Amino acid sequence: MSPQMKAKQCKHNSRNMKRSGDSEGEKKTKRRRLLRELGDHKIPYLGPSSRGFQQLWDSSYSGLVFRRSCSLPTELHCRVQAALLTLRRKGCLLKDLVRVRDRDVFTAVSRALFGEPGHTYRYLETRLFALPWHSEDSEVKGRNCCDPDLRAACKALWELNNFFCSDVSQLKEGDKLTQCVKAEAKLGEEIDTESKHSEDSKNSDGGDSESRQSEEGDTESKHSEEWDIESKHSDEGCSVSKQGDWETELKPGSEEGETSKVKQSETSTAPVSERREGKCPSWADEPISGKEKERVEIEAQERPVAQLKHSLSDYHIQDVEDPVSGQGCSQLTPSQVCTGPAKFNVTLLNYMDPAKTSHLKEEPYYGMGKMAVGWHHDENLISNSPVAVYNYSYHNDKGESSEGGTGEKTCWRIGLKVAWDIHTPGLMVPLESGDCYYMRDNLNSTHQHCVLAGETARFSSTHRVAECSRGTLTYIQSRCQEALSNLQTDPETGSHTLLTVQPITLQNCEEIHNEVEFEWLRQYWFQGQRYTRFCSWWSGPMEQLEKDWRLMEKMTMLFLATVEEEGQEGEGRREMAETLLSALTDRHQQRQTWRDSLGDQPLKHSIS
Repeated sequence: MSPQMKAKQCKHNSRNMKRSGDSEGEKKTKRRRLLRELGDHKIPYLGPSSRGFQQLWDSSYSGLVFRRSCSLPTELHCRVQAALLTLRRKGCLLKDLVRVRDRDVFTAVSRALFGEPGHTYRYLETRLFALPWHSEDSEVKGRNCCDPDLRAACKALWELNNFFCSDVSQLKEGDKLTQCVKAEAKLGEEIDTESKHSEDSKNSDGGDSESRQSEEGDTESKHSEEWDIESKHSDEGCSVSKQGDWETELKPGSEEGETSKVKQSETSTAPVSERREGKCPSWADEPISGKEKERVEIEAQERPVAQLKHSLSDYHIQDVEDPVSGQGCSQLTPSQVCTGPAKFNVTLLNYMDPAKTSHLKEEPYYGMGKMAVGWHHDENLISNSPVAVYNYSYHNDKGESSEGGTGEKTCWRIGLKVAWDIHTPGLMVPLESGDCYYMRDNLNSTHQHCVLAGETARFSSTHRVAECSRGTLTYIQSRCQEALSNLQTDPETGSHTLLTVQPITLQNCEEIHNEVEFEWLRQYWFQGQRYTRFCSWWSGPMEQLEKDWRLMEKMTMLFLATVEEEGQEGEGRREMAETLLSALTDRHQQRQTWRDSLGDQPLKHSIS
């Protein structure tokens, strides 16, 4: 095989989702070194009531910016909360079957992807197909792809996305608790002013601003920068089960197996004054983790934060060392770096009810409590791009906010740590319903975060700048056109012939063939098509993609027939045969992987 063909083959192989054995071996070695140094001790972490909390935030977690619920527009809270409840009521939030360390597992959270029309998001070898948010100038306009309620819900998420795009670029580097306090005071003044005109206005303005809570830890990146040995502690929100029904009607014990209805009109909220008296009224007063929290805080206070902050350069691995690779997903390059204003192109919506989740793992390193989502980086994002997270929690099936109840409920929290570092204390921040936070700059690549479960059901809308250079409908359609440009059809007989049989053309066509099948069609027919009962936007494009794939199957047969022809030049024939054999071997292996994952369950549209 020529050097050029070998180079192309290497590039092709690099798109496999399997991680190299050498890289995994290095990671295991580093995990063992860290855990040996840690021994039986827990790493300290600081919460809002801990001494040195703000100093630690400023020195080691400066990329985290927090927004209290009261600093967001009341009307926005109201529309987004109603949208989240509508999506759950319609059954739009489903579990994904994902691949984690050669195991097929279901996500513990139910989710759906929304975003720019034709965009996808890939994580853990699973491609999600975005339901389009319905903006005024969107290409979705005029298309009856979903009912009015779903359209309104999608539009509300688009409005939230626009708010985040504008807000994240305006926040200053030092905006943390001070910003939240000022915003809360400002909102209180506005409410007091309006209350002079209407007592009802006071209750309304305060009420809607308490409605959000979210989780930034997708099941994603389970197999990224974790240093737990054999992954026994952190499966990133996945339940370890291989087969089963991951539709809305799940087995008892799964958090989406509920059949109760949520009325959109019953999204009641409490005034600001009541929120301040709830379980999470102020970070300074909140008891968060009980006895274990007291223990780790005492440990943290025994050593000044300045001494605890230690750059473990030997242990810290840069994000670019082992990027999650695969066809149609992010391969970060220097050009794919977020340098201008953020434009979030997708949001991954998550839902979990801890009461209906059979098992939540304890956070293993700091003793922070039960994890809804384990330690991870968010994957397949533009480098240095921010992530925005909106939180909403409620405690009953009428959609009432958790702060409106009379019982004491444990708050949901976000935990952060410096990746591969056992010396810098962790950071734990409680989340009230309606709170938002941003992970800016390189925080997502240099740190890890987890989501610690509260006692109430919880939604999150996690907005991100997904790396979509190989993950949009426009992209894959152009790839199909590129491959099919080598196919000529006789207008009279309908017979097909190839324009050229050059090995480099053959290689390119077969790569596209595999990409269409394994990164798009199989992903869609296996899980993506579940959402067609809610929104039909993807139906037509995917049917056309399947037609293109069938033409590529014909092209493969024509290539094979050419190789088998007598009279071909020996060297050229051998190079074509090697190229075709490599492509067909790869295709066979990937098809076998899909069969193993599916068991005896065939694809709806069988691709043998």
